[in-house]
Amino acid sequence: MLDTFGWATFDVTRLLPGGWQQDALRAADEAEVRGFGRTPLISREADDVKEIVRGRVHADQVAIDLPWLRDLYRGYFKELAEQAIGLKVYAAADERYGAVLNVQRGPEMRFECHVDSNPLSGLLFCTDHGPGAGGELVFGHNEKARSVAAVDQSCSVIRPHAGHLIFFEGRDCPHYVRALRADDDVRVVAVMNYYTDEYPESTRPAELNRHRFGDE
Repeated sequence: MLDTFGWATFDVTRLLPGGWQQDALRAADEAEVRGFGRTPLISREADDVKEIVRGRVHADQVAIDLPWLRDLYRGYFKELAEQAIGLKVYAAADERYGAVLNVQRGPEMRFECHVDSNPLSGLLFCTDHGPGAGGELVFGHNEKARSVAAVDQSCSVIRPHAGHLIFFEGRDCPHYVRALRADDDVRVVAVMNYYTDEYPESTRPAELNRHRFGDE
């Protein structure tokens, strides 16, 4: 697998259809925006943080609005993931958590400090954010970090570049996304879950589906 604090980056702009950024921004307008409670098992937020306001376009809506993203997730992006880690990689059979959009608007939203349940994650950045604009993806170097402040003490930071696809292994590496600085700024990223023979989809904790989808 990738090193704990490493990632692989591909510029996939030429693979994306014309108007793909506009498509992603239109899809982001349909995001469910609310305070999401701490995610069981994988949250690494401080104890006093009970919820974080953020936006999500769920996988079923992504399949309708951005069919090209679903196809790439299950096709060429999967091949790039295999190239990145040198292992056979599988897209999620359960469509609900295969490929979604995460959306932030202005400085009141960020994304939860957490670790991943899946062995490999792919992110396609759909928007650009320059130095000082916020929206950075932050990886903590201390596996025991249990807050944003603890992650920030020693971390690696990735600034979003539209059209760049990254892969990383985040099960042991606490990470979060910083808030944007400008009131009128928007950050959109496609998040994709992948699995391997050693860590198949069946290893996904059932509690996550109960939390996110109300599964019995």
